[in-house]
Amino acid sequence: MNLKKLKQAEASFLANYPKGFGDPEIKEMVKKHNLNRMIVQIQESFVKVNFKNSRVIADDMVRHIGRSSMISLYEKPKFRELVKSLNYAEIEALCSGFRNMLHGEKKIGFEMVLSILQSRKLAKWSLLTILPVYFHPHDEVFVKPTTAKKVIEYFELSELQYRPQPNWEFYEAYRRQILDMASHVSPSLSPNNAAFTGFLMMSLGALKI
Repeated sequence: MNLKKLKQAEASFLANYPKGFGDPEIKEMVKKHNLNRMIVQIQESFVKVNFKNSRVIADDMVRHIGRSSMISLYEKPKFRELVKSLNYAEIEALCSGFRNMLHGEKKIGFEMVLSILQSRKLAKWSLLTILPVYFHPHDEVFVKPTTAKKVIEYFELSELQYRPQPNWEFYEAYRRQILDMASHVSPSLSPNNAAFTGFLMMSLGALKI
């Protein structure tokens, strides 16, 4: 990580928005994302006990992805159609994998969900990482391909090379480095990881990168 560039981005952002994500202008800008409401709703939907009913879990995955402002209008119906196409065993596999992502062996869960997405040619970073970042907003990260590529390049994240095909090794390495970056800036820029990556995206946009 190039700490100098990160601190420069922090200084520039705070010069414009002194309270970080508590600044009134930023609050207005991010209002459309309904982030806090999404976090609460998703944490309620996917508590461990609810995974007894896989059909309900799958339907809730579709519902929440459909409501997320961070998922493209193209991907939302594609995911809905994917879930509709799954047979009983595939629904069970999807929900077992998702349960592990949130409550158990994350690597196993990631790869199980990825396998289902791959089976319908819908292996997208955004679909894999959006719900966990709402459920564990301080531990998981949302991988938006364009942002991830630019963050890796500009901030010189070591030993990371973006690949469009999702894989656990990249995700875990990227997650660790994003958390490390967040630890070096004002807490007002990282009330949660979605906000922190939003700060990085806005900073890169201001630099026209």
